[in-house]
This record gives sequence, C-alpha cells and structure tokens, in this order.
Amino acid sequence: MTYRDAGVDIDAGESLVEAIKPLAKSTARSGSDAGLGGFGAFFDLKAAGYRDPLLVSTTDGVGTKLKVAIEASRHDSVGIDLVAMCVNDLVVQGAEPLFFLDYFATGKLDVAAARSIIAGIADGCKQAGCALVGGETAEMPGMYAKGDYDLAGFAVGAVERDQALTGADVKDGDVILGLASSGVHSNGFSLVRRIVEQSGIGWTELCPFDQKTSLGEALMTPTRIYVKSVIAAIKAGGVKALAHITGGGLVDNVPRVLPDTLQADIDGASWKLPAVFGWLMKTGGVPRDDLIRTFNCGIGMVVVVAPDAEARVTQTFKDNGETVHRIGGIVKRADGAEGCVVRNTDRW
Repeated sequence: MTYRDAGVDIDAGESLVEAIKPLAKSTARSGSDAGLGGFGAFFDLKAAGYRDPLLVSTTDGVGTKLKVAIEASRHDSVGIDLVAMCVNDLVVQGAEPLFFLDYFATGKLDVAAARSIIAGIADGCKQAGCALVGGETAEMPGMYAKGDYDLAGFAVGAVERDQALTGADVKDGDVILGLASSGVHSNGFSLVRRIVEQSGIGWTELCPFDQKTSLGEALMTPTRIYVKSVIAAIKAGGVKALAHITGGGLVDNVPRVLPDTLQADIDGASWKLPAVFGWLMKTGGVPRDDLIRTFNCGIGMVVVVAPDAEARVTQTFKDNGETVHRIGGIVKRADGAEGCVVRNTDRW
C-alpha cells in the first residue's frame, strides 16, 4: 500500500509548490527575497531600514466565511481575507508588516483551487507590502469532508521602539475617525450563513441588497487592507491609537486601545449603515445591540487623533483612497461604565 493509496498525493503537493513559486516571488520586498522551497525563511531587518525595532506578530483565520467560499465555489478572495485579518492587527500598533506565512489544510488537494487561494494570499501581501515567505500545505484525508479546507495565517511586522502605538497618550477631547469597511469582512459568518439559509436565497441567485451581483459574490467581498493608508496617516502625525474592528464590533474592540479612565462616545448616525447589514438585520431579525457586537457595521478601522491633527489625518486617508467619517470623540469614563458607547443605532 502506498501513501497515495491512503489518500495523500505528494506529486500534487509538489505541483502546487511549483505553481505558487512565481506568486510568492511577486511579493518580494527589502529584507526578503520571498523565495519558496527551503525549511525556513530569513528576513534582514537592517536591509529593511530598521534601527531599533520591536517585532510584532499576529495569527488569524478566515472563520466560517470559508464555508461560503466552498459552497459558492469562489476561492479567489479568501486569501486576501486571511492576510487582511493579520496585517490589519499589526498596523494598529504602528507596525509595518514584513512577512507572511500561511497554513492550508484539506482532505484531498485540488491544485487549481489551492493555487487560486494562494494567489489571493499573494495579492493580499502585495496590498500590505509584505513578503509571502513560506507556508504549509497539509493533505489530511479523513480530517476534512470532500471539498472542505481550512486556512490560517501568520504575520510578523516591525516598528521602531519609539514609534510604537499603545494608546497611552489618548486624552479626553480626542477625535474618533472611522474608515469605511468593504462589507462584512471576515467576522460573524456563522450568523450570516444562518440568515442566508433562513432567507432561502441561493449563493448564485441575485443579491437582494445589490442587484448588480449574486449573493455569494457580494458576501465574499474581501476584507479591506488598511496598511498603506494607516502608515501614511501615522507618518503625517497626530494618530494616537487605532482599533481593527473585527469580532466584538466597535463596542468590544475600541476599548482595547484606550486607557481605563476613558470612553469612546460614538454616534451611529454619523455614517450610513451599509445595505448588507440592513438586510442581515431585517432578514434575520437581529437586534441592534447584537448587530453592533457581531459585525463592523460599516466601520473597519477606528482612528483616534488629536483635535489639531484631524484635518491633516483625514486628508491623508482620503488621499490614500479611504472613505473617512468623524464618528465621535473620547470622553471621561464614569465608574462602571462601558469603554465604548454607540448611540443613535435606532436610526439605522
């Protein structure tokens, strides 16, 4: 009996490595040549221009959005989601993403689908300016149902020691800006899938909140990568804290970057709730409090800035392609109060 008889095709794995080598090479940057094939990858921090860097590391996945990708046969963008979920977490601490690795596991390797997934990862890395330096492809028959796969990502970034963002200097009176999301991003899909199932609409059918596309395509819109615009805003000066709005929404993520004595006061009427969230809320009968703690609700990144830097930072984001909203401000936090309050959601 051979390994192939047991369900693992080493030749298919080697074919995939050869197919993705040019994808990885296209992500090369200073400090790394982004080549594949070795047992590990070197990165030269001096060549990347750092003097006294702190390394920042993150790991994440795409969650059950993968089930939508599998059921809708849309594998080309989940790789972007994977990179985004990691590098957006890095940049909130002022760190520039340097390199990325992925873990791809499946029951039976489909080289064409896997290449499409990893092409998305390479695309995400190029958007973030980081190198795809390696990864792992695991073919595990018996672990995954036919056609199923899982993804995880690992990113490492760096920031000069004296430039790290910790939120320690956030003050009462600072301004909160919100950067628009591209859609649901990669959180809350267990609820999304339940609502879609309840609606009776198929993934390939016309999208009820966007008549120009299918429901599957609309929900598979990849997570926006904010790295380059955020780094530009940090260089412009005045950015005090950043929060990537993922699971837990605004109310759980914003307090993570604030001192315990301060509260984020956010006005839900200061931006328009995107149609996808309105449809999910109405179709699933989702309470507003649950909506705001499950989804980004149209704000994918929160930026706390000094009042005198608001105009400059806002313009920098706009110059870098972001849609920016002034969504609130920092106030003193009363004893026992929540770290973030989102008002006027009844207007959604």
